[in-house]
Amino acid sequence: QVQVVESGGNLVQAGGSLTLSCTVSGLTFGNYAMGWFRQATGEDRKAVSCIYWDGTRPDYTDSVKGRFTISRDNRKKVLYLQMNNLVIEDAATYYCAVGSYRYCSGSSADPVRNWGQGTQVTVSS
Repeated sequence: QVQVVESGGNLVQAGGSLTLSCTVSGLTFGNYAMGWFRQATGEDRKAVSCIYWDGTRPDYTDSVKGRFTISRDNRKKVLYLQMNNLVIEDAATYYCAVGSYRYCSGSSADPVRNWGQGTQVTVSS
C-alpha cells in the first residue's frame, strides 16, 4: 500500500520561510517524478513544482520562481519544498504528488498516481 505523508505546514509571517517534507512508502520512490501542488480556499488545486526521478530538472510555476526550491532524497524517500520570502498568496493546503512517470510535465507531476493528505500553510501579514 502506497503512503504519501506531508509535514511541515505551519503559520508563518509574510517574508518568512518554511520547509515542507513528504515521505513516501510502498513504492520505488526513485522511479517517479515528484511534485507539489497547492489549493487555496475556493480555488482549484494547482501545480507548484516538480522534479524528475533522478533529482534533475526542477521546475516551478512562475509565481514561486526564485523563492521556492524543490529537492528529493531518493535514499530516504523524501521530497522537500523549501519556501522562502513567503507572501499572503502562498497560503494554501500543499499536497505532495507522486507522478506516473519519471519525467515532469513542466512544473506539474501530472498525471498523478498518488496524493498525500495535504499540509496547511498559513501566511500572516
